[in-house]
Amino acid sequence: MKVLFVCMGNICRSPTAHGLFISLVNSMEREEQLVEYIEVDSAGTHSWNIGSPPAIYSQMTAKKHGIDISELRARRISREDYDYYDYIVAMDNSNLQNMLAVCEKRNRHKLKLLLDYAEKTELTEVPDPYGAGMDGFETVYSLIEQGCGGLLCALKKEMTEEA
Repeated sequence: MKVLFVCMGNICRSPTAHGLFISLVNSMEREEQLVEYIEVDSAGTHSWNIGSPPAIYSQMTAKKHGIDISELRARRISREDYDYYDYIVAMDNSNLQNMLAVCEKRNRHKLKLLLDYAEKTELTEVPDPYGAGMDGFETVYSLIEQGCGGLLCALKKEMTEEA
């Protein structure tokens, strides 16, 4: 299974989801280990930050939770990504709409919102924390954690049904 997390600039939300999801996969019980079956990446719908590391508050928040995302670098989603990835997970409706505008019809079923997988929130979007300070990033981390946990459960279920 190949998962791509997408936000606007690929420096706040999507790299946080990228690092957190890998951490969740790596922490699974040995008999459930899916590391060799799951590939994860992140991208942005805009090209402003290509090559930049995650925002410092994103790095600090992830680090506080034991996750190092400092080596990730921003990139823009490409047309090839829509064919390559099985799950393309947007942080908000604006980014989802940007992707739907360029995604070929055959791949649209792959596009979802992260919080579609979260059970403990009524929110549908992960807000952009850029400029919101550490508290904003911590709130966003919590939402991403809920969404990533639900997504991982969905992937495990799908992989079990395929086996």
